[in-house]
Amino acid sequence: MLKIGLTGGIGSGKSVVARRLAQLGAVIIDADRIAREVVAPGTEGLREIATTFGSGVLQDDGSLDRAALGVVVFGDHAARARLEAITHPRVRARTAQLVAEAPPDAIVVNDVPLLVEVGLAATYHLVIVVETEQSIRIDRLVRDRGMSAEEAYQRIRAQTSDALRRAAADALLTNNGRLDELHAAVDALWQGRLVPYERNVRERRVAPMPPTDGGSTADPTWPAQFARLAARIGHALGPAVQRIDQVGPASVAGLPSVDVIEIRVGVAADADLGLLAGQLADAGFPPVSSATGAERRHGGADPARPVDLRLGPIGLPNWRAALLLRDYLRDDPQRWSATSAYDEQIRSAEQWAVETGWEPSGGVVG
Repeated sequence: MLKIGLTGGIGSGKSVVARRLAQLGAVIIDADRIAREVVAPGTEGLREIATTFGSGVLQDDGSLDRAALGVVVFGDHAARARLEAITHPRVRARTAQLVAEAPPDAIVVNDVPLLVEVGLAATYHLVIVVETEQSIRIDRLVRDRGMSAEEAYQRIRAQTSDALRRAAADALLTNNGRLDELHAAVDALWQGRLVPYERNVRERRVAPMPPTDGGSTADPTWPAQFARLAARIGHALGPAVQRIDQVGPASVAGLPSVDVIEIRVGVAADADLGLLAGQLADAGFPPVSSATGAERRHGGADPARPVDLRLGPIGLPNWRAALLLRDYLRDDPQRWSATSAYDEQIRSAEQWAVETGWEPSGGVVG
């Protein structure tokens, strides 16, 4: 099963993307619909809201008066927190139930408007963000929802920024043009990435890596890509992780490299590597082989994001060497030579470590 998070600002066309994905075969879980279900008449959620906020948030027929509730919680962080404590656990439980009911080979798309705001990005194999220019969004909201231009602008401003959504996006769909153009982009994403990604996760198969002789470049988005991967890994492995580091040439700003994100996941010496390896595979990082030992090697199931991941205890010689070489090159990227022997570069880095009193820097966790 592949779990996808789908989000986008109001008026971006996110619902259009969700409908297209459903037509292609995805299982859609609509967070807004679930949020309405858990406070429908007769539910425990609605009874708890009425008890907490009073009967004034109910309409004459006993259903929730969303406008009245909005007035109560708007600008009152404590009231909003009480409301979220009522609704969010119920939404999560219902979502988990729907996911569990999906077929094992399903591509499950969670349509979540506030995905970024509530910090859910790391819980999915991949996050799709639909982005549209603000002026177009305002025009759509005026035309399709009867808002004034000022109302539309305020609704957009009340949500998180496009920049923060973009930072969470593994796949970004730009919706500034025609419907057929958006559909074509969704279809290409489905066939070229989501379908093979699901198969690779289910079969625990690593996606092909780019050829090492295929040329190199420097991609300024590599750090952001690593950040998303590290968050996903940290969520999958939980407290077992002590630190997660990007290593290799792609971890050095501006240094040309083959397009592979190299990652070291450091754990305690007594960690159960077999258990953690299975959790990594479920999260989209299948093992490269079934080999056992002090260190495990994994790749990425996502065909659009090659990954070389090593899992093992902190302090192993290979772990130390990878971090040392990274910090040595970050200190002076001109030291890198793709043609030099690895052992030769490590010897130079070791001499630098002695001269500088080097200790591993960074680490996303720990």
